[in-house]
Amino acid sequence: MNVSLFHALEGENIYFKSLSTNDAREIHNYASDEEVSRFIGWNLMNTLHETTEHIETMVKRELAGTHLYASIVLKSTQEIIGTAMIFNFDQEAKKAEIGYVFHRDHWGRGYGTECVALMNDFAFETLNLHKLHASVVEENLGSARILEKNGYVLEGKLKDHFFIEEKYYHALLFGKIQTKND
Repeated sequence: MNVSLFHALEGENIYFKSLSTNDAREIHNYASDEEVSRFIGWNLMNTLHETTEHIETMVKRELAGTHLYASIVLKSTQEIIGTAMIFNFDQEAKKAEIGYVFHRDHWGRGYGTECVALMNDFAFETLNLHKLHASVVEENLGSARILEKNGYVLEGKLKDHFFIEEKYYHALLFGKIQTKND
């Protein structure tokens, strides 16, 4: 599924690299943040051990060919600032879902927009997908803006779709269809 190419994506300010349990402490910095957790659909990682186990699960999914994951690295500091993912592949319909999560200190700086643009190009050009979609917690206005800046269209809303930390959240569904102009 071109895993090595996904891990080699590079933009102006960020680049992707393969997930590793060696990076658990850096990933734990945002995976254990309640403000971040309430928006991403993962349960809060309370301990470094939980984060390490979560990374191991993601690596196994990638090895099984069902998901693509990458750590997002900020070029200027070489620190891991987030995780990018493409998953829920439907090979017949040529579509998949994207997701991303960033350390709170890096919100609002354009890295999310750059990350989604990299995933779009990879999915449409390398994987030859027809459609990408994303679901975001309704209150996550920043993520909705990132998707809209990348040409995603709001397609609908699902009530009580996410169940995070014992609370329900509505989901906004966004989609982007590959066109000849992309």
